[in-house]
Amino acid sequence: MSILGIDIGGSGIKGALVDVETGQLLTERYRLPTPEGAEPDAVAQTVAQICKNFEYQGKLGIGFPAVVQHGVALTAANISGAWIDLDADQLFTKATGCSTYVVNDADAAGVAEMKFGAGREYQKGVVLILTIGTGIGSALFTEGILVPNTELGHMDVEGKEAERRASDAIRKRKNLSWEKWANRFNKVLDNIERIFYLDLIILGGGISKDADEFIRYLDTRTKVVPAQLLNTAGIVGAAMFAREEE
Repeated sequence: MSILGIDIGGSGIKGALVDVETGQLLTERYRLPTPEGAEPDAVAQTVAQICKNFEYQGKLGIGFPAVVQHGVALTAANISGAWIDLDADQLFTKATGCSTYVVNDADAAGVAEMKFGAGREYQKGVVLILTIGTGIGSALFTEGILVPNTELGHMDVEGKEAERRASDAIRKRKNLSWEKWANRFNKVLDNIERIFYLDLIILGGGISKDADEFIRYLDTRTKVVPAQLLNTAGIVGAAMFAREEE
């Protein structure tokens, strides 16, 4: 069964057809830049362009950088504040003509990693997926079940939001070496481990492809591994989420 999954990020909006039984992409990813300011109507039209590129009509899953409850965006991370309290499901359904189901982007990536990636052998215990890109997203699983919308990237770390201290965007903006960035990220991990006793931490998002450069500098009591689906996890998980929704 194939479903179009779309991952909306601070800098790019990416989509691909996904075999939701295997987690494999059936097409190359198609990417368009996120419109400046990421206003709702502009983002919706960009998503519609991606659907048009694939000549797609059917269920549509979208990973979105916000807390999402019952299709409504309750926060806005690295996107316009106009999204807050907006029915995102309804907006995208109207723009695309597809039955659309919106989920927090990190939760989407986590669902994919737990089913098809680094977390598939960890259906017992507590697993945390952190997606590191423009911001830091989080997805928490206990006994294989998602605890949605954890938003650990916004926790306070020494007076500053975690993602404003140690996202990949911050690394690039400040031109940090991998070791210096890892030292910042270690403070984020330390705060998380003060609260949660985890069996596994999976690092995903755009930075995951460079895991060999930094993972040796991380200092945690929990085992840390890179995501296996790398930066496609959000697309795969969004498609999986749409399959389960009615």
